[in-house]
Amino acid sequence: MTGNYIISLYVFVLAGFVGYLLITRVPPLLHTPLMSATNAISGISLVGSLVAAGGKFGTVSTILGFIAVICATTNVVGGFIITDRMLGMFKRTEKPTESVTVSKNA
Repeated sequence: MTGNYIISLYVFVLAGFVGYLLITRVPPLLHTPLMSATNAISGISLVGSLVAAGGKFGTVSTILGFIAVICATTNVVGGFIITDRMLGMFKRTEKPTESVTVSKNA
C-alpha cells in the first residue's frame, strides 16, 4: 500500500516539474491560445464540481463540491479576464488622420 503512495507522489512531482518547464518556455505570442485551452479545462472541472456538489453523495461531498465550484468559477472568470487583457495588448490604436488643406493659389 505504501508503494502506491510513493509512485503517486513521484508521478505528481514529475508532472509538476515537466509542466513548469513547459510553461516557462512558451513564447509570449502563444500565451493567449494557451489561456483559452486552460479556460476550457477549468470549465470541465467546473462541471465535475457541480456534479459533486449537487449529487446526493453525502454532506462532506456536498461541502467539498461547493468549495470546488467556487474555486473553479474563480479560475474560469479570472482566466477570461486575463485573456481579454492579453488580447487588448494586440489591438491597434487608431492613428489620427491629418487633415490636408488645399490652397486655391497653388
